[in-house]
Amino acid sequence: MSILVTGSAGHLGEALMRTLPAGGHRAVGLDIKPSPFTQRVGSIVNRDFVRTCMQGVKVVLHTATLHKPHVATHSRQDFLDTNVTGTLNLLEESAAAGVEVFIFTSTTSVYGRALTPAPGVPAAWITEDVVPMPKNIYGVTKVAAEQLCELFHRDRGLPCLILRTSRFFPEADDRRETREMYADTNAKVNEVLYRRADIEDIVTAHVLAMDRARALGFGRYIISATTPFTPDDLGELRSDAPAVVRRHVPEYAGVYAARGWKMFPSIDRVYVNERARRELGWRPRYDFAAVIDHIRQGQDHRSALAQAIGSKGYHDVVFEDGPYPT
Repeated sequence: MSILVTGSAGHLGEALMRTLPAGGHRAVGLDIKPSPFTQRVGSIVNRDFVRTCMQGVKVVLHTATLHKPHVATHSRQDFLDTNVTGTLNLLEESAAAGVEVFIFTSTTSVYGRALTPAPGVPAAWITEDVVPMPKNIYGVTKVAAEQLCELFHRDRGLPCLILRTSRFFPEADDRRETREMYADTNAKVNEVLYRRADIEDIVTAHVLAMDRARALGFGRYIISATTPFTPDDLGELRSDAPAVVRRHVPEYAGVYAARGWKMFPSIDRVYVNERARRELGWRPRYDFAAVIDHIRQGQDHRSALAQAIGSKGYHDVVFEDGPYPT
């Protein structure tokens, strides 16, 4: 079975290209940038190019996108061209070529303003039923691309699953306050509690989605590390997150103390992956307790796959104020 992986020079695209052959799949990488994992170099905005890439393809894993870090450096039209028109081109040519499965990598950024409750309000419990409220062109175009996927499932019968992935990038945080107050690894491990996943687990979700798409037909799934929190914790998470974490994963305190780390004082949202675990059979390995155990044993908190891919960056230039402008 031939699988077309768009965005094969990116974090997730490379991870898929490294992983799929081990499962007996023939994967072809497509990207606008050359890379060791890219066989077809070109833009998904070019409909003719997309058409030439579809020969013999049975599954499309569509990870190519302009990301949130590009909002300050690319025009809104660039986002529409890549994230909306590019997705439309892939869907049109997939349907024409008889592609059997289309998996679209979306983002939890589609929730936008729903992720930040007003002061004094409990943390937001984010499931697939929360209505997206995108706050920038990135979120708007990802929602539009999701709707195109749903349209092609409904009108053309194309099995299509949407995976709303949480943070998995290894680059430094975009917020100056976070970079100044927390060591980078400290901040990222904190995020595993509620808004981050290891790329190995994200790859596993994509492979399972690929296998389950025909039976499921259509669906949206949050792909984030399994949180230890429950809805009963949401009020206290806003006022005293460390106390909630101690209650659920008490061993974290000693690990943090030994490294001079600190927990975020407040957590404003919790991504819930229950639907993906139930319907896809997904079992993410890198939750907060597992990560703490790795660190306690002197191991890297990341998967071997995450370590192998490393940091790619989002721009070809270095900015004076942080990893990318905001």
